[in-house]
Amino acid sequence: MLQPRLNVKLSQRQVLTPGLVQMVGVLALTKLELKDMINGELIENPVLEEIDETSETLDERSGKEGDLERSVAEISAESERPEKDPFDEIDFGSYFQDFLDPGYRTAGTLEDYDKPSFEHFLSAPSTLTDHLTWQLGSMSISRALRQAADIILGNLNEDGYLTATDEEIAESLSGELSIEDGLALIAQAREVVAQLDPVGIGARDLRECLSMQIRAQQREARHAEERATLGEEQAEHLLSVLELASTIIDQHLALLQKRDMRELNRLCRQPAEVVNEAVDVIRRLDPRPGQRYNQSATRLIEPDVAFVRRDDEWVVVMNEEDMPALRLNNSYRKMLREKSVERDVREYVKERYKSAIQLLRNIEQRKNTIVRTCESIVRRQQEFLERGVEGLRPMMIKEVAEEIGVHPSTVSRAVANKYVHTTQGVYELRFFFSEAVNGPEGGDLPLPLLKRKVKKLIEEEDPRKPWTDDYLAAELQRQGIKVTRRTVAKYREDMQIPSTHQRRQR
Repeated sequence: MLQPRLNVKLSQRQVLTPGLVQMVGVLALTKLELKDMINGELIENPVLEEIDETSETLDERSGKEGDLERSVAEISAESERPEKDPFDEIDFGSYFQDFLDPGYRTAGTLEDYDKPSFEHFLSAPSTLTDHLTWQLGSMSISRALRQAADIILGNLNEDGYLTATDEEIAESLSGELSIEDGLALIAQAREVVAQLDPVGIGARDLRECLSMQIRAQQREARHAEERATLGEEQAEHLLSVLELASTIIDQHLALLQKRDMRELNRLCRQPAEVVNEAVDVIRRLDPRPGQRYNQSATRLIEPDVAFVRRDDEWVVVMNEEDMPALRLNNSYRKMLREKSVERDVREYVKERYKSAIQLLRNIEQRKNTIVRTCESIVRRQQEFLERGVEGLRPMMIKEVAEEIGVHPSTVSRAVANKYVHTTQGVYELRFFFSEAVNGPEGGDLPLPLLKRKVKKLIEEEDPRKPWTDDYLAAELQRQGIKVTRRTVAKYREDMQIPSTHQRRQR
């Protein structure tokens, strides 16, 4: 017999406020994206405005305007409502002092430095391997599991499919693992790779690739139902359609490829409209998820930061050229003093002020996080700045995160898709992060330097008798670098260097 019950459940959930969500989003933006976002906010929020170039500098204004922070304290007395207003608890001091009309613009204090030429703004997009390796580097997994996952990534084709068998991958693992333990480790590594973006990466065939994407949609539908962002009936219908789509992929994919809808309808034993809906879901899946990251077109970039040498010291300079300088409009603040202003208008102005201040805070936080991250990079990569790639040192995201006191994911967002101008050229910030391999005399060797060594060996070979990957691995081992043949092949493919047979000139 069913009886109503009242249960109390205590649980912890991480809830992101809109301000935190915006902060995370702002941190991940490049300079060009941030500029677009600011321009959009200037249009939507009347409280925000861009400082005119003719505005007085802070030094010019000093002594004429008085203490803005003192005047801002009057905000608390400008509300007509007697009850406590959360708006009054905001510390406006620093924000009005820095951003309130008539505003100011600080006189230029940064020295000029050699800016990159226009050709440096053109950069080839990241490959599929780059995109996946970057995600793998931000995951907290064991060294053995990371090595297995890295080998899997090295055996993906351009479509994102895994071309090697589990046995072949297990043979490439280092250590004293038994066959059973090696295969178990590979199975775990495949599960790790399956979590990476884009969904479907690491599948062995089309059926498995589509199934992985359907399972991801099923998980999203269940989460939407749990969060009540999707109605119960809608979620139930969506899950049933996805289940049918999964059945079609597993059992009737050949019929779908032949477009034999009559036979498909007969075997599915479902209404034609439901089958059509499931087929539409399948048609929207990506049969070649790796292709989107293997484009050859170039794209326009602009460095977000520069590493500049001043007085025998390397410093970090943010590239804020052409960035809109923001301030808060004082006219709307005056509306809060006027008793004739309607309550709805007053509340709207307050909300706009809070939104504007949150944006200013997040932009400043973005700048601070990027600068602190780059300062850590500079401290660890002094030899690179002096000598070039030969001086590059291994460096992990976790190490930098611990040094500046943030979560590794924060560092990941701070450097993602952002570029730095150095005396050695323009580099993506994540270029400086790489694992170490066992180099000469037991020292650590960064992966980019290992790739350069592989490329240099190939450039020095006899084109009529090009060296095999086995020979390249043996040559590196003679130099004290422990590396397997398959690893050499992976890095050779990453650099788009043809195989031995393809390089041979007759």
